[in-house]
Amino acid sequence: MTQMPILYSFRRCPYAMRARLGLAASGVAVELREVVLRDKPTAFLSASPSATVPCLVAGSQVIDESFDIMTWALAQSDPEGWLEMPEAGHSWITEADGPFKHALDRTKYATRYPGEDPEDHRAVAHAFLARLDEQIDTWIFDRPTLADYAILPFVRQFAFIDKARFDAEDWPALQGWLERFLTSDRFSGIMTKYPQWVDGDPVTLFP
Repeated sequence: MTQMPILYSFRRCPYAMRARLGLAASGVAVELREVVLRDKPTAFLSASPSATVPCLVAGSQVIDESFDIMTWALAQSDPEGWLEMPEAGHSWITEADGPFKHALDRTKYATRYPGEDPEDHRAVAHAFLARLDEQIDTWIFDRPTLADYAILPFVRQFAFIDKARFDAEDWPALQGWLERFLTSDRFSGIMTKYPQWVDGDPVTLFP
């Protein structure tokens, strides 16, 4: 019998959220193991080359990048057609993962980057979000695709740095897009709280 894939995850990590979104949309079942980052289990450290979540172990294959976990799951089953997105979707994801996330981190974790002005980085993030607001109607394209769900966890992370300030911006389409995500069954479905996984625990299935 083939062993079920294992997903090492951490509930609040936006990268792990992204991986869980892809798995939930695909319906591909995995064994979810919740990792506490200050107390990483030996099995996880042995599996993950980077020792970061998320990490998917599927037989002899180890997938250590959240976007790759999404595409791995959707390549097996994509009932909602997330992979059928315009090529521009990949450009949006690349920018979100690169310059936007770089600016997000230096805004949210300013004390980790002495000598850098968090407001300068916030301005970079705002420029990206303003363009994204212009792109969005209900979704980034004419229906939900991989681009939406690959980017939403990071827009959420940025918004909650200072939610009142985020809400005060003139980004009605972006704000509506995020709010629909935050109040959706899909979001609540990937945010179930699980106890820390310990070797020998019963299997926790996801989704």
